[in-house]
Formats: sequence, structure tokens, C-alpha cells
Amino acid sequence: MANGWTPERKEKQSQLIRGWKPWEHSTGARTIEGKAIVSRNAFKGGFRGKLAEISKILKDHKAMLKKIG
Repeated sequence: MANGWTPERKEKQSQLIRGWKPWEHSTGARTIEGKAIVSRNAFKGGFRGKLAEISKILKDHKAMLKKIG
């Protein structure tokens, strides 16, 4: 029990959640602004995307240099 959740506690919590039924009350974003905000929830900073862009530029330049000389 590294996290403190015994099987009994997990079962009790499961029953409570089934009683609350939070999935019936969740709506998600409704406005365009709200949807724009939540669309970025998984964004991690963009560093990987920038590296991919730089890599593509370098690859293109290498191909150009190969054609030239």
C-alpha cells in the first residue's frame, strides 16, 4: 500500500463516485474562447516542435549544398 489505498478504501470510493455520477454533470468547454483554452491542455512548451522545424531546415540546407557543390 504505497499510496494508502486499501482494497476496502478503493471499493468505498468507487461506490461513492457511482453515487455522485460526476460524468453526468461534466459539460466541457462551451464557448469558443473556452474551447481554445482547453485545446492547449496537453501543450508542453513547444520545444520539441521547434527542434523538428530546425532539423527540417538543416536537412533542406544540406540537400541544397549537395546540389551546389
